[in-house]
Order: sequence, then C-alpha cells, then structure tokens
Amino acid sequence: MTSQYHKSPMPRLTFLTGGLLVLVGIIGYVASIANDTQHWTAFIPSLIGVLLLISGAVAQKNLMAGIHMALLLALLGALAMFMPLMSLPALFAGEAERPAAVISALVTVIVLVIYLVLGVRSFIAARRWKKSNA
Repeated sequence: MTSQYHKSPMPRLTFLTGGLLVLVGIIGYVASIANDTQHWTAFIPSLIGVLLLISGAVAQKNLMAGIHMALLLALLGALAMFMPLMSLPALFAGEAERPAAVISALVTVIVLVIYLVLGVRSFIAARRWKKSNA
C-alpha cells in the first residue's frame, strides 16, 4: 500500500471517539451519584471507549484490521445502548427512573452513529482511491 492510504484520519478519529466515550461514562457515573442512583452500568460507555482506544492502537499498526474492529465495536455498542433509550419518552415527561443513564445512552448512541457514518465513508473513499490508482 502507498503512504497516502496510511494517512487515513480514522485512527485519530477512533482515539477521539474512544476518549469521548470514556468521559461520557465517567460523567454519567458522577451524575448518577448526584441522583443517588449510581450503578456500575454507568461505565458502559467508558468500556466501549476503552475498547475503541485499543482498536485505535491496533489501527496504527494494521489500519484495516483496527478500523474494522473499531467499527464492529461501535455498531455493537450503539445497538446495546438502544435498550436504555426506551426510557427516552419518560425522560422528556420528567418520569425517568435514572435520567443520567438515559442521557448517557443517548449521547453514546449519537457519538457511535456519527463514528460509524464517518468510518463507512472512509472505507468508501479508500476503495475509490484504490480503484483509481490500480
């Protein structure tokens, strides 16, 4: 592969996304303490973030494997966050049992979906670039 292919922004974006999710998990846990509803599940976004950070490190050595792994984790993470989002209507009505968990899940899904879209666009661009230089 040529050096231009290795200048993908995806490893950096993976690190950024992973770090952001670690923060979402920590902030969600701190917010849940303030509401006396703390639970270890508030760290799920942080767990996804750490796995993305590991994938970003893999991507620096093997771009395709690392980013494929990161996108799979992002997809699974986004799907896992849909269950807490079932309480979104209750949040807007002011009746959610754990509002911090719902907000954390919503932010996590938004971040992961944006990451997935950017990742797929990156793959499409890389494929086009590869075809044009073949």
